[in-house]
Amino acid sequence: MRRILRFVIIILLLAFIVIQFFQPEKNNEGVSSNHIFNQVEVPENIQTLLTTSCLDCHSNHTGYWWYNHIAPVSWMVADHISEGKSELNFSEWGTMDIFEKITILEEICQEAERKSMPLKSYRAIHPKAKLSDEQISELCDWTTKLAEELLADAAGD
Repeated sequence: MRRILRFVIIILLLAFIVIQFFQPEKNNEGVSSNHIFNQVEVPENIQTLLTTSCLDCHSNHTGYWWYNHIAPVSWMVADHISEGKSELNFSEWGTMDIFEKITILEEICQEAERKSMPLKSYRAIHPKAKLSDEQISELCDWTTKLAEELLADAAGD
């Protein structure tokens, strides 16, 4: 029985080592001119909030921690980033039309108020990413104000 257990442990250890050679592509593009911070005047407190709580999964640049380089965690992180960017990519803000931006701004506030964003798994590992009620209020005030400005611009055109 001990030989079988030892054999299984050795096989699992070898498998763990082998999978380290199969890493997903990292999300490390630079900040483009289409990034929201280059397209819109974003107050410093909102920039900090977005950077801390949103941009790792919702932009073309992720700040990776040591554990993000270990498979299978690296695969799960890559999947979360891919899914997050498919829903909202702040790096592509300049390419979106006004009505898409307004919809996204409303959804940002709703997701924050429901506390469904950032994801629980992200908040568990990144405690600073958890949004306080005050931060949620500030974020919603900003998204509402920006949506109104975009709507006014659209009406003026």
